[in-house]
Amino acid sequence: MLDNLIHLDKNLLVFLNNLGSEQWDPFWLVITNQIYWSPLFIFIFYLTIKGYGWKRGGIMILSMILLVAFSDQFTNLIKNNVQRLRPNNDPEIMHLLRTLINPQSYSFTSGHATTSTFFSVFVVLLLKDKYKYIYFILFWPLIFAYSRLYLGVHFPIDISAGIILGATLANIYYFFFKKIDKRFFLG
Repeated sequence: MLDNLIHLDKNLLVFLNNLGSEQWDPFWLVITNQIYWSPLFIFIFYLTIKGYGWKRGGIMILSMILLVAFSDQFTNLIKNNVQRLRPNNDPEIMHLLRTLINPQSYSFTSGHATTSTFFSVFVVLLLKDKYKYIYFILFWPLIFAYSRLYLGVHFPIDISAGIILGATLANIYYFFFKKIDKRFFLG
């Protein structure tokens, strides 16, 4: 059963990855690089301060920064324990992939998918009462995660697990954040 799932996972990646073309490669290399998403983060920080003021908004931004640090370390812990080879290093399929980058760390779970989903869902939970269009931010982790398939550095299961893990962690994190927020700002 597990072998069949892994086989399907690899075949789906090869199919999705081979949909790419040289024409689109530069676009997806930009999408996958976190530095190019900085304007989005600055905009979110602006909305947070605008919606909640410097003191309360500052605590929310600090929470977002801690969330990213935690998520990064947590996904590395999972990767180092599961030790699934990245597709670009998997001898069974690496010759079938279009790879534009060659990371050497492990694959499961996708840090890009986990952290971007964790961040985005948390931001939606924080800002949904202030900005009705904040839900559009949920497209970001989907595009960001797809870039990892396009580049051949994660399997679909890595991405799916990362999205599920990120959404779960965001809800747990938000639950505890609300307790702290209530105590210091609403209590």
